[in-house]
Amino acid sequence: MGGKTDVWQGTLALMVLRTLETMGPQHGYGLARRIEQTSGDALELNYGTLYPALLKLEQEGYIRSRWGTSENKRKAKFYELTKAGLRQLRKAAAEWELTTEILERFLKAAPQS
Repeated sequence: MGGKTDVWQGTLALMVLRTLETMGPQHGYGLARRIEQTSGDALELNYGTLYPALLKLEQEGYIRSRWGTSENKRKAKFYELTKAGLRQLRKAAAEWELTTEILERFLKAAPQS
């Protein structure tokens, strides 16, 4: 794979919810770094995209936030998954798995002669 790429449209919310499920409460920078690391540093997260996505997820009730202290002893907003967020994660993951299966069928289809 070449250089880093932006997170694909429509996938950031799923990545955030899944990261919160696996890592527990995280602040924005921690979420971004974990998403980049999980991608093998193939993805580059735009912070101008992350924070509006976090706000939207919070407004939808999928995550909640509270202020705390980071590992660097700085005040930071920590985000955690809600029960509604867990249900949304399960739904979105199932939709992406189906999408992936369908695309795989198209990509592996033999040419018609």
